[in-house]
Amino acid sequence: MAWLSDADQDLWRRLLAVECKLRERLDRDLRELHGISLGDYDVLVHLADAAGGSLRMSELADRVLLSRSGITRRLDRLVTGGLVSRLPCVDDRRGALAHITAEGRLRLREAAPTHVAGVRRYLVDPLGGLAGLAPGLDRIEAAVDSVDLRVL
Repeated sequence: MAWLSDADQDLWRRLLAVECKLRERLDRDLRELHGISLGDYDVLVHLADAAGGSLRMSELADRVLLSRSGITRRLDRLVTGGLVSRLPCVDDRRGALAHITAEGRLRLREAAPTHVAGVRRYLVDPLGGLAGLAPGLDRIEAAVDSVDLRVL
């Protein structure tokens, strides 16, 4: 297998750095103006979008790309802050649901304009829109999802 060229390696490292800076900036905006992290915001969005405002903990972890222990720690903070509650799962007594509270919905409504403005300011506007990005992301996602490490 051939190594990346110097130019490809530089671009790869730059992509990682830019993605990290973008997340850090969006996180800082939400923390400074609304007292929630980008990760908290992501959880609240997924819960608000779910039927009844609730998701099984395992499904929420999958959606926000966290481990089971990671989602437990994040929810502990959100529960303490009154933004999320834990409910028993009716169809599985071992399971639990994360449920967005009225306070969580309010905080999400307050924070959403800041987040959207940040995404526009730091990503959409500098690129002149995102339409051209979608086909490339589709190809990357398909490549990542289809790789069988046994054949590499």
